[in-house]
Amino acid sequence: MAGSKGVVLAALFANGAIAILKFGGFLLTGSPSMLSETYHSVSDTGNQVFLLVGIRYSEKQSSRRHPFGYGKAQFFYSFLVAVLLFGIAGWESVKHGYDAIVHGGHGTAGTVSVAGATFPSWYVNVAVLFGAIAFESYALRKANAEIRSQIDQFGWSGLGEAFRKTSDVTSLTAFTEDTIALLGAGLALVGILLSKATGNEVYDAVAALLIGLLLMGFALALAWENKRLLLGESLPKDVEADLRDVIRASSGVVHVDTFRTVFVGPQEALVTADVSLDPEFTTEELDDAITAAETRLKEADERVQYVVIEPET
Repeated sequence: MAGSKGVVLAALFANGAIAILKFGGFLLTGSPSMLSETYHSVSDTGNQVFLLVGIRYSEKQSSRRHPFGYGKAQFFYSFLVAVLLFGIAGWESVKHGYDAIVHGGHGTAGTVSVAGATFPSWYVNVAVLFGAIAFESYALRKANAEIRSQIDQFGWSGLGEAFRKTSDVTSLTAFTEDTIALLGAGLALVGILLSKATGNEVYDAVAALLIGLLLMGFALALAWENKRLLLGESLPKDVEADLRDVIRASSGVVHVDTFRTVFVGPQEALVTADVSLDPEFTTEELDDAITAAETRLKEADERVQYVVIEPET
């Protein structure tokens, strides 16, 4: 949890600073891709706030109405972030880019005055984008370190498997946003430089459209990944097999009749099982066997926070 919060705070700081820089660049130059990038960074900044709210809410203690805690709050707020990323940043960027392509009238031609000095407009945008890339690289480095630590911890093959299997959607969302932000800044930079080199402002407008499509595509992917957890996804099949073996190896266990797992929060899983035990066990021995099995399950995988074992004799 602490790792996730640190990743989100780093992204919040970076995106807030970048949004101010990009909006200033747009006001000075009127670049379509800079306005798209402004939408992007403002959306990202708001999204980090939602993620922090999700983290704070998920830290509430379990209650009668929520016996397995509030961990799924992070799944909900991450899903909300994906919707906002698609609906606000993505759609507005696409709309503005399309308008600039069709109607023109925007671009990076001319000069601007800053603190009494005069510069070509494209200088300002390039400087802003390089600053954005520096901030985003800092945020992405933090998010990547958290994701990589999970890859090492759970033995995943790489980012692809982590994207499919992680239950830490807060870190995943921050990592995805930071990656998109770097790609978007790169697209905007290419569009502005091509417009300067060719004298054709359409490249800047096309970059704005592509940034919007990029945002919408990644937003859909994030929404899909959050959906699986909101609906109650189980631990990976190989992990379930290992945990089932842990129960089988426990004292007095004759057979594992049913076995189920489900994520109830980021890196928090519930395990339930119906287990046939030695019919000659006394009541005290049954209790001891179940307690021992529960302890071994939690030791086998730290994501197992809740265990319910129903004995059958």
